[in-house]
Amino acid sequence: QAQLVESGGGSVQAGGSLKLSCAASSRSYCMAWFRQAPGKEREGVASIRVDGDTNYADSVKGRFTIAKDNAKNTLYLQMNSLTPADTAMYYCSAEPWGTGRLCAAAWGATYTYRGQGTQVTVSS
Repeated sequence: QAQLVESGGGSVQAGGSLKLSCAASSRSYCMAWFRQAPGKEREGVASIRVDGDTNYADSVKGRFTIAKDNAKNTLYLQMNSLTPADTAMYYCSAEPWGTGRLCAAAWGATYTYRGQGTQVTVSS
């Protein structure tokens, strides 16, 4: 069972940047970032497959970058040009090999494992 620990959230003004990290206990077939704002449904933000293929939600394309350090089993999300609409709890997720699930979080893929989340708050 994969254990995921997020860090890097915080409060920032609009236009600012944050970098989220997710330390994983093991490697996975794909990993992703999801977010959920109060009163809203969970949204797939970005995902990355073991071969490096990435997928982004339209709302973050060009602003967010997902990356993975395989040597450290760590997932990152670089977030630039943040807006108040990006305010949410951000969750790291992982999908192991062999489940047959898709990786594309922005296209509705679901993941087996999820971390506790890290809060991102963007003020105007």
